[in-house]
Amino acid sequence: MKGKVLDFTVQTNSGVISGDDGKRYTFKGNEWKEKEIPKRGMVVDFEVKDGEAVGVYLDLDKNKALSTRGERKDKVAAGLLAIFLGGLGIHKFYLGFTGPGLVYLLVNTIGFAVTWLFLFIPNIVLGIMALIEGIIYLTKTDEEFYQTYVVEKKQWF
Repeated sequence: MKGKVLDFTVQTNSGVISGDDGKRYTFKGNEWKEKEIPKRGMVVDFEVKDGEAVGVYLDLDKNKALSTRGERKDKVAAGLLAIFLGGLGIHKFYLGFTGPGLVYLLVNTIGFAVTWLFLFIPNIVLGIMALIEGIIYLTKTDEEFYQTYVVEKKQWF
């Protein structure tokens, strides 16, 4: 059967899959047959035994399609872009958040043009915001980063 991972908790080593049949199935970590940790949104193929998912494998074709559509983002790349080019909003564009990226870019451009006599205050503020975001990206676990910025699409702090 096919389905999507809804949740996986490392602490309990268990998770939940939403099957294509509309039912939810729990699974234990020892039934996960892949190297990487299960993450929310992963498309999986599994068997059902006594109401639980067993023999859970990634559906490589479906997950590859998700990856090529930009569903997977690297937290290190996002963090470094935020730290080094964050004032321009490049990290926002990388994560697929065009609106916030444009806000960074426009405020930075207008702030530079209008306030160049006032010590670039908008540019400094945006740079500090981006630095903080970069640090937040880098300090999250891969699972937290994926959940927060890819699945939930949180755009600001």
